[in-house]
Amino acid sequence: MSRNEIVARIAESGCVAVVRAPSSEQLVDVSRALAAGGIIAVEITMTTPNALDVIKAVSRELRDEVIVGVGSVLDSETARAAILAGAQYVVSPVLDVATIQMAHRYDKPVVPGAYTPTEILAAWTAGADVVKVFPASVGGPSYFKAVKGPLPQVKLTPTGGVDLNTASDFIRAGAEFLGVGSNLVSKDALARGDMDWIRAEAAKYVEVVRTARAGMKK
Repeated sequence: MSRNEIVARIAESGCVAVVRAPSSEQLVDVSRALAAGGIIAVEITMTTPNALDVIKAVSRELRDEVIVGVGSVLDSETARAAILAGAQYVVSPVLDVATIQMAHRYDKPVVPGAYTPTEILAAWTAGADVVKVFPASVGGPSYFKAVKGPLPQVKLTPTGGVDLNTASDFIRAGAEFLGVGSNLVSKDALARGDMDWIRAEAAKYVEVVRTARAGMKK
């Protein structure tokens, strides 16, 4: 898929599952459970042990079910290594122009982090495919909506502070899709190895997004 096609598929799905785990062993099963619940975009952070090996394994085993990306990327070298391992998109907590350039060299979308309107516009001007408003817990959906107002052309996604209580508000505030971390793939569920819980929770987020979008069309 081209980078535009990847962004379109992620936006259509409505959610990216941001996966952080102390062990890499479960993450193929976690990704499979998320996909079964309807969330096809999985972001494996570089803070995960053996992250590149995990990305490679998920890409190989779930190629037709999951769009796997890499998160917590701080530099272009890491972006390249992850893309070569199979990452289909790159997410960063910060704006690093070289990372954007590297991802685009491989025709992969990149989602840098920013917070203030100045930072967000700088990221968009530098070529970001979507800008991650981070941490979205600071200000919440009301801040997100306020930023979107004067910057309607900028595609935004919130990460941090997104849960089942705020998901609908972020969608109505103009989010392209949601980045959901520990509220979706919780430490407790990972500790229990409870893939059924993760699948069910993923399905809840998919339904919240669907309902919010349907309400916006009325």
